Amino acid sequence: MSAFYREKVLSVHHWTDTLFSFRATRDTGFRFQNGQFAMIGLEVDGRPLLRAYSMASANHEEELEFFSIKVHDGPLTSKLQKIREGDIILVGRKATGTLITDNLIPGKRLMLLSTGTGLAPFASLIKDPEVYDRYDSIVLVHGCRQVSELAYGEELVAKLRDDELFGPMLSEKLLYYPTVTREPFRNRGRITDLITSNQLFADLHQGPLDIETDRIMMCGSPAMLEELKQLFETRGFAEGSGNKPGHFVIEKAFVER
Repeated sequence: MSAFYREKVLSVHHWTDTLFSFRATRDTGFRFQNGQFAMIGLEVDGRPLLRAYSMASANHEEELEFFSIKVHDGPLTSKLQKIREGDIILVGRKATGTLITDNLIPGKRLMLLSTGTGLAPFASLIKDPEVYDRYDSIVLVHGCRQVSELAYGEELVAKLRDDELFGPMLSEKLLYYPTVTREPFRNRGRITDLITSNQLFADLHQGPLDIETDRIMMCGSPAMLEELKQLFETRGFAEGSGNKPGHFVIEKAFVER
């Protein structure tokens, strides 16, 4: 257990019957870059039960926040969804992940493409002043099946717009685009289709996809990531990594169970 911090749950918010978020204490020794993930979980029968979770809190915040799915028979999430204030969670001491700005070639427009709880690393990134220094505009896209599943992201952006520090930066640079696939809503459709048809850019009054200026981060379901990767690669975009920056980066650590 020495590989983990033992952190106390401070609050839990159940957004829908399948989504919840929670905040916990943060050890002063725990360091991470915005957009990274860590192994987190619970001690079950004296052993750690873990999954990779992106930090939804920024690295300058004193508390940790996570955004999670609930799966009735999921090995971890079936138990994690029952946590309460005062409970103890395990947090791995080492943070990692590909969704960091240094893994991208410099550009002008940063597109953050997410589905479901894949929004979490971008919740961290849009609270990073350095991201606003690097890009002229930031497009945060969050795709869900139902309108109720957008609540976490909508509240996050609304609070930042009211924030003394981030409000002015957001008003100048952040474009938030929630979209759903199974209910009536102002934005409808799958992210891949919205990009292919240019509907996303038209709705935002922005120019179409441009390899010279667009840089992309993606986090979500494996099917969505594979589809988007093919879309971008057919247009000449190259995937970046810690060894060689590129036009887009993908986070494959995504909790489905």
